[in-house]
Amino acid sequence: MAAVKQALETIVKPLPEHLFVRHDGNAEMRWESMAGQGYHTPTDRFFVRNHTSTPLIDATGWRLRVHGDGVRRPDVFDYERLLSMPSRTIDAAIECAGNGRRFYGSQQGDPAPGAQWGLGAIGVARWRGVPLRDLLREAGVRENAVDVVAHGLDAPFEGYGRIRRPLPVGKAMDDVLVAYEMNGEPLLPDHGFPARLVVPGWAGIASIKWLGEIEVCTTPAFTPWNTVFYRDVAEQPVKSAFELPWNAALSAGEPHVLRGRSWSGHGRIVRVEVSFDGGAGWHEAEHHGPHLVSAWLPWHVWWVPERPGAQVLLARATDETGATQPLTMPRHPFGYHFDAVVQHPVHVVRG
Repeated sequence: MAAVKQALETIVKPLPEHLFVRHDGNAEMRWESMAGQGYHTPTDRFFVRNHTSTPLIDATGWRLRVHGDGVRRPDVFDYERLLSMPSRTIDAAIECAGNGRRFYGSQQGDPAPGAQWGLGAIGVARWRGVPLRDLLREAGVRENAVDVVAHGLDAPFEGYGRIRRPLPVGKAMDDVLVAYEMNGEPLLPDHGFPARLVVPGWAGIASIKWLGEIEVCTTPAFTPWNTVFYRDVAEQPVKSAFELPWNAALSAGEPHVLRGRSWSGHGRIVRVEVSFDGGAGWHEAEHHGPHLVSAWLPWHVWWVPERPGAQVLLARATDETGATQPLTMPRHPFGYHFDAVVQHPVHVVRG
């Protein structure tokens, strides 16, 4: 098929430095690169988080096994069969659980171990694929199934084996997608070709890339990726980011439209507020663009800075559950789920 040929011809290209911040083998999107880009994160600036290295998989020989004591009819799907099934398209965010980790140290003075992500370990794409529930039904998922464990085909991580992570069967049967397209094109190798999970609202570790197996269990499943790592990590908290460079230069006495995006794994964003004075006063931002539960809400606010010098911008969001970003966040031992308001420095210069 044409899609298979196109994907097989894809090569791994170096990531452009002006779009990303490097973290060893991982790449963080620069938020200023989203300015003027529309709702979705272009694939060429979508963050990359790998535990080992990116595998290059031949789709013609790829197989996805669905098995375990939680199904009646173990099944095997090849790439062409997957593409032939009824598809669904969703706009959804994928975000690393450690997004914002560096602010535990730089903002709160209590650093946490791990890749020191700013806020760029997130992206929203238009994903196309097959609902995971359709594959599970094809295999005859049992009524007493409890967990669904997705296994990746990347290289084993240290002594823990290949990446694998369980999902509750209720979530697996709800809105999870086995995706083979990203922004209208076959997945790139860095983003999980030939197929990956997309788990809306949950930390990125749940959206397993390079799928090779889906194991359905009738008892709770435990792997290193829900016991040793990412323990008690599921839905993502509320966060906000400005589409501005760090230490952006803004002219005093002139009006500026400050743009940003807010998101939450718990539900839609209903309010975004911005402060120009360290939190003494807050101004409600205007919303624009799609208002989706599984993605983010773009917003903007006007500001006329009065005096030159170093200043700090704050943005905080509230979601439909009532959760609002706090000003500080208790330290997580692995640096996960930083959801405090981020202090974004700018430099106001004379116009």
